[in-house]
Amino acid sequence: MKLCFATNNAHKITEVQHLLGGKFDIISLQDIDCTEELPETQPTLEGNAQQKADFVYQHYQVDCFADDTGLEIEALNGEPGVDSAHYDGPERNSQANMQKVLDKLQNNHNRRAQFRTVIALILGGESYTFEGTISGSITSKPSGQQGFGYDPIFIPEGYQQSFAEMSLEEKNRISHRGRAVQKLVNFLHNYQK
Repeated sequence: MKLCFATNNAHKITEVQHLLGGKFDIISLQDIDCTEELPETQPTLEGNAQQKADFVYQHYQVDCFADDTGLEIEALNGEPGVDSAHYDGPERNSQANMQKVLDKLQNNHNRRAQFRTVIALILGGESYTFEGTISGSITSKPSGQQGFGYDPIFIPEGYQQSFAEMSLEEKNRISHRGRAVQKLVNFLHNYQK
């Protein structure tokens, strides 16, 4: 089965291909000659994921899925949430985004947070959604070189190391995206039968 993953983020494509284990032919936006920026104007993760998937399906007539992920921090009333990628500005600078989080939490003892991923799938014109979450806490400073985004400042519950200190395999086993993708994979396996 060929599916377009509606993202330009090479890290996300690598993670998802790894999770799918070669059972599906995942193609990128580049593979379908989609060069425009996908719309993300909805106020929720669910809305943005669906908006991106709808755009690709309507303009390129290809089965596809899109995701939106947010870091939701309890002490910041769920921020950065839907604005995670551009929390510190439109340039989507991960270092600046992390620093803004750390600055806002500087004197706060409540470091509880969760990552949440929503995947919208369009298959044969029908829409489906899948969600994955993982709880954890925000560190006081970044650590680790793996991963991307907020990974260096997020320690998943039950672990002593940040996502950025874990191997891709270890992160995928427990991550929000890994959990959402596993639901997607289970659905696709049953869909194929």
